[in-house]
Amino acid sequence: MKPHFRLIGGLAFSLVTAGAVAGLESEAPKLYWGDTHVHTAYSFDAFLNNNHSATPDVAYRFARGEPVIHPYHRARMQIGAPLDFIAIADHAEYLGVAREVYYNGVQLEDAGLLDRVKGWFTERYIRKLIDGDGGFDAFIDLLPHKGDPSSSADEMWQGNTDSIINADALERKTWSSITRLADENYNPGEFTTFIAWEWSSLPGGANLHRVVMTSAGADKANQFQPFGSDDSPYPEDLWAWLDSTSEATGAEFLSIPHNSNISKGYMFPEKTLRGEPFTEEYARKRLQWEPVVEVTQIKGDSETHPVFSPTDEFADFETYQFYIQQEPQAYKPEPGDFIRPALKRGLSIERNLGVNPYRFGLIGSTDSHTGLATAEEGNFAGKLARDSTPETKSREDGRKNFASGWSMSASGMAAVWAQENTREAIMAAFKRREVYATTGPRIALQVYGGWQFAEADLATPEHWRAKGVPMGGLLPAREASAAPGFVVQALKDPQSANLDRIQVVKGWIDADGQEHEVVYDVAWSGDRQPGSNGRLPAVGNTVDLGSGRYSNSIGAASLSTYWSDPDFDDSIPAFYYVRVLEIPTPRHTLLDAIALGESKAKEGASIIQERAYSSPLWYRP
Repeated sequence: MKPHFRLIGGLAFSLVTAGAVAGLESEAPKLYWGDTHVHTAYSFDAFLNNNHSATPDVAYRFARGEPVIHPYHRARMQIGAPLDFIAIADHAEYLGVAREVYYNGVQLEDAGLLDRVKGWFTERYIRKLIDGDGGFDAFIDLLPHKGDPSSSADEMWQGNTDSIINADALERKTWSSITRLADENYNPGEFTTFIAWEWSSLPGGANLHRVVMTSAGADKANQFQPFGSDDSPYPEDLWAWLDSTSEATGAEFLSIPHNSNISKGYMFPEKTLRGEPFTEEYARKRLQWEPVVEVTQIKGDSETHPVFSPTDEFADFETYQFYIQQEPQAYKPEPGDFIRPALKRGLSIERNLGVNPYRFGLIGSTDSHTGLATAEEGNFAGKLARDSTPETKSREDGRKNFASGWSMSASGMAAVWAQENTREAIMAAFKRREVYATTGPRIALQVYGGWQFAEADLATPEHWRAKGVPMGGLLPAREASAAPGFVVQALKDPQSANLDRIQVVKGWIDADGQEHEVVYDVAWSGDRQPGSNGRLPAVGNTVDLGSGRYSNSIGAASLSTYWSDPDFDDSIPAFYYVRVLEIPTPRHTLLDAIALGESKAKEGASIIQERAYSSPLWYRP
């Protein structure tokens, strides 16, 4: 079937950027850009890796578009375009402790002798780590992560929680500063700051971290201390804490799983971390508290993997193969590590339990530990402060299973369709899943699905909301014998590359419970046509490997399409999400290589096809 596609002119651009047309101002959402995952010097691991100066106030200034000083190489840094919102998510574990102890020592004048002795050893320990470049390994060595995730609770819950003194007082002091600065920098309608933290569960080295954010202000946030993995490494215990704390304080929360690609299969499992079968209550709690997940960030892309999507020619993208643990092992991808297998797994679980715990929307964010939310290839500040220059990105000691600065991705961004730029409106968009991810470029994307759409609707995008449901939603009850139809609109980032194509990714389970997926090319630039193998020819490549420049002489500034599922079966559940690809552009590895006078990138790819991922839409029979 030949897809319907066209280029879009000023009407679509006006709709996407302004978010409304005459008569629909109260209904049409606007597009906002942000980062929900930024670490500052208050995070233990960030401080140990030479971020000693980028505190939350610096992170807010940078996100607003102001020039700041990089915490490691001390050069001036400035984001390409300001963000609309940001969540600073420092680790709950030992929050602010490393920075406070390093600069001010352990203040325990009123403490007993034992605590004073512990404090003295703590101060010496932290200073030794920092002065000796202890790095992230030292941080994870303090967390309760021993044992394998499949071990019993008692076996797993064996960490070094007594390796330093109880740091509650220092953590409370830091939390008070975090909440105050978030409120001071919140400017409703212009710049939104979320109070947040990271719950850093790491059982057996499996990355199960979540960013927890609230729309509440400091008045409510100061009634609690962030729940960390030192309180419990189990997600269901985090959700129970969110339940009780929300009821006690009136605060609204959201838990965002991140970086699932190195979870050793445990981020999207088929049974609980305690080894128990899923129950309907468990599935409902996960669905309630985790309506969105992070599909792309600095530690690579978590959409899918060639092992699980062998027919998807774009599946091997920003593949990251380094676990977070002191003694890394060879990487092995698992279905529970990736978004697309998880979405299919969710359909199977729903068939058995009646609830889909993996009905989630998609966002991107950086996980920057420099305090600087940079997702631009040419302006990438690194994950850690000390790997932020071309000369400091080499793999540590040449060890094969350790990540280098070149292993990291300059990614990603969270795009939100919200009624206004406020905490409440953006949180509401997250909860209804009207959000999407990009790997950095600000590709404007709208996706609507329903039973009433036709090709003629491409001319009236202002009516899409009345005729269907946006990304993140459930398709309404089926009408007549129709297959679902989708309208999609994508516009390039004005400061980035042209668009190559729009794809629809479909996943489903058949009557026998077998999982399936397919990727459809539904709109593309130029006059290309699919070959005899059904694949669309590549868009081309204009990247100059000698200069690191590229040309927008290929691709399209905008694409839109109406697409109806040609293989629809009304008896089986399915999901659909949209993937938009840019034309090839230079990756930061190539730019570093050129700067260093090298003939090619020392590690990783030289060229990248940046992309956007919409949140899915689901069909239920």
